[in-house]
Amino acid sequence: MLAKRTLIRLVRIGDEVQVDPSGKLPGRGAYLHDRKSCWELGLKGRIEKALRTTIHEQNKAVLQSFMETLDDDAEAEILINKENASETELS
Repeated sequence: MLAKRTLIRLVRIGDEVQVDPSGKLPGRGAYLHDRKSCWELGLKGRIEKALRTTIHEQNKAVLQSFMETLDDDAEAEILINKENASETELS
């Protein structure tokens, strides 16, 4: 299980879906892991279903641009393993 801090909230406001870094925007929300593979699946339709909306092409392009700023899965896995090792050493 991944920590909540590795999740990114998306929120539907009106007919637009946007990234909610604070997690406090009003509206119907859904979470994706901070991994490109999760975002790729989400943007293929799962987010639309979770948020009960249709993501228009212009809005999808904005979300895909955000996705490109995320680490690849392999890099994210290395960071998670390092984090877990550090937490174990502190215990």
